[in-house]
Amino acid sequence: MPQTRSQAQATIGFPKKKLSRTLDKTKNSNDTKVELTNVSATPHSPSVKILPLSPRKRLGDDNLCNTPHLPPCSPPKQGKKENGPPRSRTPKGRRLVFDNLLTSKSPSKREQARVHQNKIISSVQKGQEITKNSEKYPLEIESARMRLFKQEGTCYQQAKLVLNTAVPDRLPAREKEMDVIRNFLREHICGKKAGSLYLSGAPGTGKTACLSRILQDLKKELKGFKTIMLNCMSLRSAQAVFPTIAQEICQEEVSRPAGKDMMRKLEKHMTAEKGPMIVLVLDEMDQLDSKGQDVLYTLFEWPWLSNSRLVLIGIANTLDLTDRILPRLQAREKCKPQLLNFPPYTRNQIATILQDRLNQVPRDQVLDSAAIQFCARKVAAVSGDVRKALDVCRRAIEIVESDVKSQTILKPLSECKSLSESLVPKRVGLTHISQVISEIDGNRMICSQGGTQDSFPLQQKILVCSLLLLTRQLKIKEVTLGKLYEAYSNVCRKQQVAAVDQSECLSLSELLEARGVLGLKKNKETRFTKVSLKVEEKEVEHALKDKALIGNILATGLP
Repeated sequence: MPQTRSQAQATIGFPKKKLSRTLDKTKNSNDTKVELTNVSATPHSPSVKILPLSPRKRLGDDNLCNTPHLPPCSPPKQGKKENGPPRSRTPKGRRLVFDNLLTSKSPSKREQARVHQNKIISSVQKGQEITKNSEKYPLEIESARMRLFKQEGTCYQQAKLVLNTAVPDRLPAREKEMDVIRNFLREHICGKKAGSLYLSGAPGTGKTACLSRILQDLKKELKGFKTIMLNCMSLRSAQAVFPTIAQEICQEEVSRPAGKDMMRKLEKHMTAEKGPMIVLVLDEMDQLDSKGQDVLYTLFEWPWLSNSRLVLIGIANTLDLTDRILPRLQAREKCKPQLLNFPPYTRNQIATILQDRLNQVPRDQVLDSAAIQFCARKVAAVSGDVRKALDVCRRAIEIVESDVKSQTILKPLSECKSLSESLVPKRVGLTHISQVISEIDGNRMICSQGGTQDSFPLQQKILVCSLLLLTRQLKIKEVTLGKLYEAYSNVCRKQQVAAVDQSECLSLSELLEARGVLGLKKNKETRFTKVSLKVEEKEVEHALKDKALIGNILATGLP
């Protein structure tokens, strides 16, 4: 049998001159300075290790052609630029400095070669060493990262955060109302006594916020009661409140509508001897308006069943809901709920709330005191809605923040001020508050930037005029969409203007609601949708009386 090539290579001895030349080529190709000594061609003997001819057949440290300090992964491919002449390493202009460049410098090739000559470690040891080196500079890396990503307007972000409309920890100017609610709940929960409470007041006067804050505090102090909070605006109909309550109380899925069996089951569960007290909170309770008011009467009669464990709390904007809508409650004295009215916030109360929120920001004052007083005075004169005041201030801060960001110039890290400095680049003044209020209220009826009414469509103007005249004639604030469409059709017929159909009238009302002119309370049947005017009558007249047609409609009134 002929010998294989590998066996033949194992017995061949090479001259010393040729071997040294091969090694010199290997050195030049990899730019390493590894010195090889005592290399000589020796005859074949069993005690001496003979290397294979092909470098690819050499394994581990025997492969002298490979660079000793290469990583285990394959090197990246080099383009034409890397193969060209070496670039100058002098920095041209300014450049971004990241944390890894601030903390450590990459070692040179000589240092790498020296390290690998003196010390060869395994991959596990390398990983441990990298971890140790990364732990040496945690503070420097963090400080560099904070300086690199420093923002100039962080004070504005904190101010907007505290001016949100969520339930706060403190509720200034509502201490009296909160004491009444707290005493009522303590008396009925601790005494195992059923009862009912009705909270009324305009939107944004703190009804839901005060009650939510008290319930959160009582959950930590008292035990033995269960809280169920429902927003009646989310219900499809008034009758849907009973399946929702049954699902919360009995923890069962109820698919069919409210029937006698389910009502008996609910009453049996609420009058059982064993079980916790049930605190049922119905927000926007006036949405449960039904034929004969059977739903509201049933709810207010539940707490007065024998052995009842229900504490009912209703919240609505209507002040006289129990007197006007539920007159039968007056005949039964024990079924009449306890009443508590939340008056609109005054100017001083709104200013106190805004100042209390802004004091939570650990920096200088973002809003001027004059701007706070101006905002409080304007909001208190219109509605007393503290949520509107918070929105106005937050929007004004966004305007100033946008101006500051547009004027900010990038600075090197050495010139950036430290984060500990409490410097406000620009404060919110009277002009910014006035600008936001004019955007919210001033251009509801005038939408174009030029200040003309041409952008307000004719059909929408006629619909607003019809609603204004109808509310004056009936002396009520809310009318159904059916009545409004009837008045609108009569006006269009008298003025010889083509009228839209009833479905298009609903679309016009939704567009006016989006502009903040009208308020809609949707109903399952479109014609029973309640429409109200959210703009002052004087503002409507002032915006529309200049036009000849609209002025004529307002002057002549409904036909």
